[in-house]
Amino acid sequence: MPKGYWVAHVDVAEMERYKDYVSANGPVFADYGAKFLVRGGQKEVREGQMRSRTVVIEFKDFATAKACYDSVAYQDAKALRDPVSAGDMEIIEGYGE
Repeated sequence: MPKGYWVAHVDVAEMERYKDYVSANGPVFADYGAKFLVRGGQKEVREGQMRSRTVVIEFKDFATAKACYDSVAYQDAKALRDPVSAGDMEIIEGYGE
């Protein structure tokens, strides 16, 4: 079964308040077996325009990735992020796994 991924591109306006979101989402991601593959870090944009921060999170499958996002616990954490950041995020099924 193919893995599921969250791919997010985020601009953070208030990093200190964003850290509250990071703290709140840790237990949720642990509950869903999430694994960070990319979490910020050095990058070079080669084509187009991107937001300042990229995050890629791996889940055991697409259904689990969606269930994590839809969970009350994640939505509570997300409520901490929304006022201090803007972004684009998709949940996508892995290829050929």
